Amino acid sequence: MLLAGDYHTLEVNRVSDYGLYLIDKDEEEVLLPNRFVSLENKVGDMIRVFIYHDSEDRIVASTETPTIVVDQVASLKVVDQTPHGAFLDWGLMGKDIFLPNRNMIGRVEVGQPCVVGAYRDNITGRAVVTMALKNFISNDIIDVRPRQKVEILVAQETPLGFRVIVEGKNWGVLYNNQIFSRVEVGDTLTGFVRKITDDDRIDINLQMEGYDQVKDSALKLIDLMDKNGGELPIGDNSDPDAIRVMTQMSKKVFKRSVGYLLKSGDVDASPSKIRLIRK
Repeated sequence: MLLAGDYHTLEVNRVSDYGLYLIDKDEEEVLLPNRFVSLENKVGDMIRVFIYHDSEDRIVASTETPTIVVDQVASLKVVDQTPHGAFLDWGLMGKDIFLPNRNMIGRVEVGQPCVVGAYRDNITGRAVVTMALKNFISNDIIDVRPRQKVEILVAQETPLGFRVIVEGKNWGVLYNNQIFSRVEVGDTLTGFVRKITDDDRIDINLQMEGYDQVKDSALKLIDLMDKNGGELPIGDNSDPDAIRVMTQMSKKVFKRSVGYLLKSGDVDASPSKIRLIRK
């Protein structure tokens, strides 16, 4: 059965003026329009396609790659609003995905990102999205471990920081005191699992911890100095906010990284400046 909102590998059944008709094992046909057809395609070929409904409610195939498929969560940009809901860009030419009013949480604005999950409507069979993510993301099963490098999607802002989606499966928390650069809802970032609590909360850092963090931050400082004439106008006496703005590090991490570079002989430092030693 051809289900919208997902990929299918189908056989080319016949050629028409409009494109190729593909067929599944149940002999259900779907059109792959000419704009997706290659001169090399022929009857009997197997083609992996994405299935969705067009504006006239017909099932159609595409070789494009959408931003989201059924059962996934992603950040999509709002491109239009109607009295019945909003349309979001999901990476298909001339086709947006619908967010019904009943699936909204709060307001959405054209041009702004919106974190949603995709599902197949039971009545229409169409792929639609929702901002309610409880059926997509949970911490019932946690697949990550402390210190693991992970991909996070920033989903919601809270008074303590941000609620994030970890590896597309679990909820995590990114606290304000762990943020040293601009973070916004809809951002996809690289993070590190700081800890997993007894109540299955996943705490996330944007930087590595321990010795690995010091080495990584030291390399960033060398790169920053190299790009700024071999020095930076910050040191032990500098304001923490000035250090954060210039390096995207806490003052504690900055001082530890400078100490590492001093021991290795890569820099010299004063209370208000660090300078790269050319070797």
